[in-house]
Amino acid sequence: MRAPIGNFGEARPAADCLDELCPPVAAAVRAWEGAVPPEDALYVDTDPDKADTAVLAEAYGPGILEASANCVVVAGRRGGATTLAACVVLSTTRLDVNGTVRRHLAARKASFAPMDTAVGETGMEYGGITPIGLPADWPLLIDPAVVDRPYLVIGSGRRRGKLIVTGKVLAGLPGATLLEGLAS
Repeated sequence: MRAPIGNFGEARPAADCLDELCPPVAAAVRAWEGAVPPEDALYVDTDPDKADTAVLAEAYGPGILEASANCVVVAGRRGGATTLAACVVLSTTRLDVNGTVRRHLAARKASFAPMDTAVGETGMEYGGITPIGLPADWPLLIDPAVVDRPYLVIGSGRRRGKLIVTGKVLAGLPGATLLEGLAS
């Protein structure tokens, strides 16, 4: 089938592409639950050298930049404890790590998690981290503007390949919290 957005090649249901996904993402797709059917998550093959959002948008067509959402791993610290969380915002916005995220996590300090931590804890590749298949105990914070989008391009867990989902798919993920002010 043709992808509903962008100039991608063939789009296939993610459930038919489990071998293309990293293990945590494949497991999450395999165990899919919720009101939105797993068929609403599509996989498109992409060049891993074009995984970064701006390059992806240039390579795969008009509208991709505005239809992309980034999943950012953050670390909130309070005392000796660190809480890891994932935040999903539109790629055209900025994540409010030091304000909204820090307050929501009840942390004294919040920052982007180091790359080694993000990759090691998610089991995903840097540049492909996705909200699907994250550790179950992590907060998943989503900017409400993400949910309003009919289609979004997100990571697949690897630099090669992307998932195309609706905003409702992301809102229905386990532990998802819509958080006003997450992005500006």
